[in-house]
Parts: sequence; structure tokens; C-alpha cells
Amino acid sequence: MSADLEPPARSAEDRREPGTTGPTLPGPRAAASRVRPLWVSVEGLNGVGKSEAICAVAADLGPRCLRLSELTDQDGDTLPGQVIAALRSTGDVFLRTGHPVVETLAFLALKVREYERLSESDLTGIEVILEDRGVDSTAIYQAVILAAQHPGVQPQALAEHILATMAPWRPAPDATVLLTCDREVATRRFAARTGRVLDGRDLVVIEQAEVLYRDFARAHPDRFTVLDVNGGSRDESAKALRATVEDLIQRREAIHAS
Repeated sequence: MSADLEPPARSAEDRREPGTTGPTLPGPRAAASRVRPLWVSVEGLNGVGKSEAICAVAADLGPRCLRLSELTDQDGDTLPGQVIAALRSTGDVFLRTGHPVVETLAFLALKVREYERLSESDLTGIEVILEDRGVDSTAIYQAVILAAQHPGVQPQALAEHILATMAPWRPAPDATVLLTCDREVATRRFAARTGRVLDGRDLVVIEQAEVLYRDFARAHPDRFTVLDVNGGSRDESAKALRATVEDLIQRREAIHAS
């Protein structure tokens, strides 16, 4: 599903709870602008070097690019920052508070809010929105966490269900770039950056998330581009990401011109 800045409208009947005849659920907010930059989400395991590469590419592209920071990196004075701070209160590295459904809904709500705010913005001159972790990360990590409490539930099916539930209000991006490298290397970087000692439960989340990212890439080849940055320097990773983003922009322009 492409990331149009106007989510697909649902009929009143579609928004009504099954078996009821009362008020309908509110539909997606209508977009105020028809400008449609290419929406590219960059995903990957913690420690893969994603955020540094995104910052470098956004700086190179200049005003052509709008960079969206990862939710966990947003200012504490903002609503997302306050929500993340509340989820961090237990000290868990993956923001687990013991209420995974509530946590999942909180992340999804923040992603919808981000999308709606952009739909009301003037995006003239912006060719690409470069997002540091999008709905795929939310679906994948939360599916892994939720599945741990529900033996027998397949994480991929659960992740797909999370995305499908969210889609009317926050569609998937036009393209997703999955950065990959050796999991142990990424995990060491992540632990060093956060100053944390990751326990066995944390390592299981990382291992299962890696599997699920690859499964998602195989299941959605029209949207996912896998970019192996294993062994590359920070500059090399950024150059590879920029080349991929530029290629995606050119391909989109060619489709629109045809």
C-alpha cells in the first residue's frame, strides 16, 4: 500500500462495530494537501547504523528531504516524547511495561498522529520523506513481544494483522529500506550506545525481530529493499542508503512520467 497523504476513506458501514446500529467510529482525517512526496521508511535492528545513515542522507539531500526522527529520539517536551518517557519508566530497553497491547496501541497512535500532522503540512518542494523506523518496526517488535505471551501465535501473522488494523489511518510507506548486518555486531553496538547489559529476554527479541524483518522483506518484495551494510563504514552505509533512495525517487518519477 502506498503512503498517499490521504488515507483511504471507509464507509460508515465499514466503521460501525459488528452487530450495532449506533454511532459509527470516526474515519481517517482528510488530507489538507495533495502533495505526495515519496515516503521511505528505513528499518533494521538496533545498532545497525540506521539513524546515522539517515541523518547523513537527509543532510546531503537538503530541502528535498524531510527527515522523521525515530519516536524514541523525539524531544521530551513533545507529546511523543512524554509518551515514550512514560513507557521508559520501568527501565526496559524495549519499553515493555507488562501491558503489551496498551504499548502497541500507544506506538500506533503516535504513528497515526505523525501521519495526520504531515497531511496538514505544506510539503511543497519536498521529494522524499525519510522516516527513521515506521509502522513496520512497530508491527515487528510488538508482534514479537505479544507473541511471547501467547504461545502458538505466529509472530508474522500477528505483525501483518497489526499493519492491516492500522492501514486505514496510517498506510505503509511507499518503500521500505531494510538495513542488515551481523546481528551480534549490531547488538554490541546497541548495548554500548545505551550503556546497557542486555539480558537473555532482550536477546531473544532481537533474534526474533531479525527473522521477522527478513520474512517481511520476502513477503513484500514490491515495497522492501534489503541493503546489506555488514562490514561497511558509516560513510559507506550512508552512501549506499543515499544511492538506494535516489534510485527509488528516479523510479517513481519514471512511473509518473509514463
